Amino acid sequence: MAPSPSPIATFVPVAPDSHFSIHNLPYGVFSSRSDATPRPGVAIGEQVLDLRAIAAAGLFTGPLLRDSDCFHQTSLNRFMAMGRAAWKETRGTVQKLLSADEPALRDNTDLRKKAFFPLNEVKMELPAVIGDYTDFFSSKHHALNCGKIFRGVDALQDNWLHVPIAYHGRSSSIVTSGHPITRPCGQVAPAAGSSSPAFKPSSLLDFELEMAMFVGPGNELGTQIPVESAYDHIFGLVLMNDWSARDIQRWEAIPLGPFLGKSFGTSINFWFCLYVTKLFPATTISPWIVTLEALEPFICNPPAQDPPPLPYLKEPQGKSYDIALEVTIKPDGDPKGSTICRSNFKHLYWTLGQQLAHHTVNGCNLRPGDLLASGTISGPEQGSLGCLLEQSWGGREQVALENGGSRKFLEDGDEVVISGHCKGDGYLVGFGTCSGKLEPPRCSC
Repeated sequence: MAPSPSPIATFVPVAPDSHFSIHNLPYGVFSSRSDATPRPGVAIGEQVLDLRAIAAAGLFTGPLLRDSDCFHQTSLNRFMAMGRAAWKETRGTVQKLLSADEPALRDNTDLRKKAFFPLNEVKMELPAVIGDYTDFFSSKHHALNCGKIFRGVDALQDNWLHVPIAYHGRSSSIVTSGHPITRPCGQVAPAAGSSSPAFKPSSLLDFELEMAMFVGPGNELGTQIPVESAYDHIFGLVLMNDWSARDIQRWEAIPLGPFLGKSFGTSINFWFCLYVTKLFPATTISPWIVTLEALEPFICNPPAQDPPPLPYLKEPQGKSYDIALEVTIKPDGDPKGSTICRSNFKHLYWTLGQQLAHHTVNGCNLRPGDLLASGTISGPEQGSLGCLLEQSWGGREQVALENGGSRKFLEDGDEVVISGHCKGDGYLVGFGTCSGKLEPPRCSC
């Protein structure tokens, strides 16, 4: 783990348990009651700092941002494309403007009125125009559990320890936190004694605890991004729930992989889809993108990789991030809910750099705003399993809730809330929450 940064005092009130300290400064896109135009912002405490207003005031004076219109856009794609030097310049400027001893914003009452908005009064939008979406399968614990559940064997597929498995999903059904999720309908396997499939609402609805990276600068078609420079192409991370309709996916997945079982909101990798079904109308992401600069103090070693990866995947120094993750299910009428999973990003076997490098090794071009998901993040203990499929062992066991109820899979009215943060010395670098509430199906079956 890298050394913790020196404490920075800010004139903006920030509670000690706030996810959005001055050491974080995540990027998002928001609109307000006074102005419905989406524009980029930064979260600080319980406020959003409007970067368009800061740019219009001429406070971005560095060489890369001074003449840029990136904060006058309705998405972060243009800013993402500018690269790490521009991201660092922006972070440094914003940290300085928000610091307690800097008067430029602190003492400018008129600008503060234009530039700050209460978090609970803004509408968060998708932070980028997401051109393409890929879902990896990077957790060894998750992969082993799937093998046991569906094949009855304590073994990985032959290729799993050699190649980061992934599947290209649909980006149009990605939504931001708080968007309701409708239980999907589709074909499921014939019931016992029947030779015909049934069309019905999914009865095996699941969440998947994931994180995802937004791509910054991309690569030209036909070129590769070497693993040594992969992190220069990663803008930052968000939380993700890759909702899954297990029964629909199981019936449709062979031989080409999932279709309706994930396009209602999620995607799945090909190996996994041979055994697990995930159909959903939406993939949910948290609205705030935490940058790799903010996560730098929380770098840690990834799991040992044995056998060693092929040379194009061998990193000079492998790294992961110590990000504590939780999943809470809130049944209808239960505002507190039950935390059923406590996991950590550092459990992932394949690193961010390896995922991105592998994605381009065949010459596939990535573009700013593309989204690459980790796959389900499961740890080694029962309480760290990242989906109900694993926790209920394929629906064979009940998962107890704190209110006395239980679940094998999700029920209508359930709200799933994913949260994540890193703990620094007296501050947090957090992601906020990624939530969605399951609504009844709309199909007439």
